[in-house]
Order: sequence, then structure tokens, then C-alpha cells
Amino acid sequence: MNELSVITTKDVEGKLITLRNQKVLLDCDVADLYGVKTKEINQAVKNNPDKFPYGYIFVLDKYEKAEVVKTFDRLNKLKFSTVEPTAFTQRGLYMLATIIKSPRATKTTLAIVDTFVTVRELANTMERLQNVQDGGKQQQQLLKHSGELMADMIGNNLSTTTAETEIELNFAVVKIKHKIVRKDEK
Repeated sequence: MNELSVITTKDVEGKLITLRNQKVLLDCDVADLYGVKTKEINQAVKNNPDKFPYGYIFVLDKYEKAEVVKTFDRLNKLKFSTVEPTAFTQRGLYMLATIIKSPRATKTTLAIVDTFVTVRELANTMERLQNVQDGGKQQQQLLKHSGELMADMIGNNLSTTTAETEIELNFAVVKIKHKIVRKDEK
């Protein structure tokens, strides 16, 4: 990403990975989003250890590093690194935002926060949807809300006048299909 590009939730979402049962961003991806070198991100952490207690960041072990290199092509450069990558949890990213200062850092932080909020809200909505038994109005409202969240996440940068998103959820017993048509109001 170049310094003038606008950071969106889609940019952040594309870099989120799940490690140790939580969504994280690796230090190299954080650096890319902030427009700095990975070394600068890790130096900020090293200079402020009190801001990154247990649960805010963690260092990948060799097995985790090998897995992310194998799974994500963009992380192939880590294969030859002698340093194990650092993973930032949501709290760690919030704390990092208090340290890194620049106009791009502010925009990046906003995109990161928006992404985590949307992902959490979508997960909560999907969980509630699975627990609804009646198949009535509440289920339709939850389905509509989850569809809108997914459409917002997917369609952030679309410059179309209309967009259709079709969502099909297949639970063990019931299959739900919902189509959302979104029109830009210009």
C-alpha cells in the first residue's frame, strides 16, 4: 500500500488471520497498513512494554509461523526470517494506536477498529441466528442484519450504482437463502 491510499475495513479484513482461537494481525501486516517497516512496529512495542501486557500481543512459535507461511502466500517472506512474527490481538492493536502517530496511522486505526467491531457483530448475529428456533420474524430480522453486515464488509469500495448480495446459510436442519439489493443514494 502506498502512503496516499485510503485504508478500508476490506484492507484490514483481508489481513486478519485466526491464531490461538482469536483474530489477529501479524506485525508485518500491521506495518503494511500503517505504512512503516515491521521493525518500527516491533520497536514501538519494545519501547512501551507496559502497554502490551499478556493477551495484547504474542510471538508465534515455529509451528505457527510455518503454518501461516504455508497457508497465506502473502506471508511467504516470513519463511526466511530469523525472527518469529508478533501477533497483535484486538487490544494490542488499540494500544498500538496510542503510540503510532500520523494521519495515515489515524485512518488505519479507524479501519482496524471498524473491522473488529463488524466481525464481532457479525459473529454475534450468526450465533443468535443459530439459536432461533421459531423461523419467524426474529429469524428474518437477524438474517437481514447479518446480510447487511456482510454486504458492507464485501462492498466497501464498490463504485456501482446497485449491488446484489445473496447469502445462503446452511445449518444442519434448515437452509436459509436471503438476497440483499443495495442501491447507492446519489
